[in-house]
Amino acid sequence: MDSWIWWLLLAVALGIPLVVTAMPEFAMFAVGAGAAALTAGLGGGVVPQFLVFVGVSAALLVFVRPIAYRQLKKGPGYRTGVEALTGATAVVQETVDGGEGGRIKLNGEIWSARALHPGSVFEPGQQVDVVEIQGATALVV
Repeated sequence: MDSWIWWLLLAVALGIPLVVTAMPEFAMFAVGAGAAALTAGLGGGVVPQFLVFVGVSAALLVFVRPIAYRQLKKGPGYRTGVEALTGATAVVQETVDGGEGGRIKLNGEIWSARALHPGSVFEPGQQVDVVEIQGATALVV
């Protein structure tokens, strides 16, 4: 069997743990094996094939891996859940103060609310900003 077939089999074999573990390093080694298969197909000897495999794999690990991990750790560019409510504007439904609290309408839902500063009082109809969510209570200013 030609050596380029062995390199392609290695590339496919490296793709299996990539799918199972979702580790991008296996993809980089698989691309290196594919480059070595191309080298073998073009008539390169065993040493150039191995050097291409090591060189391409190492280059991908050094240059592409950090970029891939940064993109994975960045996460989505939008906030969801409670984080999305922080900074939103709400309308007071029942008088809100720092002690007993009250009710606000936030994103179409009625929430219990409490003033962030104990001396503050907000009357119905006023607009307030949500500073933080503590459990099911919004702290507003």
